Amino acid sequence: MQTTAIDQTSGIVNLTTLLAHSSGEWIASDWPVCPIGETERPHRMGAALTYARRYALFTLVGIAGEDDLDAPDLTGPIAETEKARLNNSANGGQRSIPEAPAGRGKAKKSSSRNAELSAVLSGSLRTELLREIDALSSAEEAALWAQRKLAAKNQLSAPDAKAVEEAFAVKLTRVSTQTTKTRAGKRVAKKAEGATKIQKGMLAFPEPRRLRDRDHIRHVMKQPCLVCDRRPSDPHHLRFAQLRALGGKVSDEFTVPLCRTHHREVHRSGDEQSWWHKAAIDPLAAVRTLWLQTHPLPRAAPRNELADSGTKERKALDGDPAVLRPPH
Repeated sequence: MQTTAIDQTSGIVNLTTLLAHSSGEWIASDWPVCPIGETERPHRMGAALTYARRYALFTLVGIAGEDDLDAPDLTGPIAETEKARLNNSANGGQRSIPEAPAGRGKAKKSSSRNAELSAVLSGSLRTELLREIDALSSAEEAALWAQRKLAAKNQLSAPDAKAVEEAFAVKLTRVSTQTTKTRAGKRVAKKAEGATKIQKGMLAFPEPRRLRDRDHIRHVMKQPCLVCDRRPSDPHHLRFAQLRALGGKVSDEFTVPLCRTHHREVHRSGDEQSWWHKAAIDPLAAVRTLWLQTHPLPRAAPRNELADSGTKERKALDGDPAVLRPPH
């Protein structure tokens, strides 16, 4: 949607372009079209408004239009009939004598000067755009620059516009390659960092281990509630069993079964240790028992087997001539 409004402070006719999406998101831009005085010349004002509508839409959607040469006289000198009308209005309605038409030689000289001037301006603008392209350092900056400078590029002559487009394509390829290499380097550095990660459990003051065992959690859920012996049960982690971590639960080895009612009650209580004390239950003992049920300790060798192994070693040493024995 495009609307026009007059800024009374600056005396400029502004064009507002609004691009909306069905999701509710939108983006808008304001484009100064022409001074209010241009309303006396409808042809020039209409052409400026048409070009402003077109370029504003191109800029918002990020597309490049063709070079527009439909109204090359908009920036040129005022037409003779228009100049006569302005002189007439300036003299209080008195008719002014129109100026004599210039000769062919003078017209050719004026057109050549205008051509030279446009070529100089196009070259200056091309140099400025090339300098800005050389300063781009990322693909995001290149995309934003292309949206902002599209209208300026369309004002260049055909050779200058082609030179700017080629320089932009080369810069965009170079920036994309550099971004890919940078990301690959970051991945390699991340892998190296993971390879040299410190094992905090081996330190003199190790970090508390936080084990995660789904089979043990399922085993706890099959047990009756420690308070009322009801089933099913929820696995409750004893928060006071380990030091608190940022958003992390205690280890699964400190899990006890509680029914849904008592599980909610213990979470709503401010002091969990006091809650267990009032219930006359030692949850740490229950935790130890449940953990040993799913993670039993390794069984020690029987005493007879240890005695037999000691006897065999003694006999082997007695039969070895290389072993020195004290004299009897």
